[in-house]
Amino acid sequence: MAAGDSVKHGNFTFTETSIEGVLVVDVTAYGDERGYFVETYKRPDFVAGGIGCEFVQDNQSSSVKGVLRGLHFQIEHPQSKLVRVVSGEVFDVAVDLRPDSPTYGKWEGAVLSVENRRQFFVPRGFAHGFLVLSDVAEFCYKCDDVYHPNDEGGLMWNDPEIGIEWPILEGMELVLSEKDKAHPGLKDLA
Repeated sequence: MAAGDSVKHGNFTFTETSIEGVLVVDVTAYGDERGYFVETYKRPDFVAGGIGCEFVQDNQSSSVKGVLRGLHFQIEHPQSKLVRVVSGEVFDVAVDLRPDSPTYGKWEGAVLSVENRRQFFVPRGFAHGFLVLSDVAEFCYKCDDVYHPNDEGGLMWNDPEIGIEWPILEGMELVLSEKDKAHPGLKDLA
C-alpha cells in the first residue's frame, strides 16, 4: 500500500500514512436508538490489514485539556502500540526513529476521538505522544512488549528539526511533566 491507500478486512479499514508501517484504523460501528457496538480488535483482521504483532499489555490513562504526554519510546525493548480514545479527543503523534528509514525524523499525526472511533497504529522504532484537545480524555493502548521502567527514552515534543504541527487551541495552556520538558532533540539522541 502507498500513503492514502486503504484496505478493508472485516469491520476494520486500514489506511497507510506517509510513513511506512504507521496505519490509521477505522472501525465499523453498528448502532440504533440504544447506542452502538464496535469491534476494537480482531487478530485475524489486523494480521490481514498489516498489523501482525502480538499484543501483551493494555494501558489506559486519563488526562485533562492541554496535557501533552510524550514523546516517549523504549530503548532496548521497543513497543508497537495500537492507540484509541474511549472518551474525549486527542491529537496523536508518531515520530520515526528507525535509523535506516527514509522517513527518519518525520512525523505523522491523527485526531482520535470517541466520536470518530479511529485508532492509530505506531510500530516499533517510533517515539509516541499525544495532546488532549477535549476537557478530559481517556486514552487506551495495546502494546506488543511489556513496559520496562528502566528503559525509557524521550524526544523533545517541540523539536524544530521535526516540526510537529500540534493543534494547540487558542487559550490552551500546555501541561507537561518535568520529565517530558527535559527530553533531548532529535540531533541529540544517542
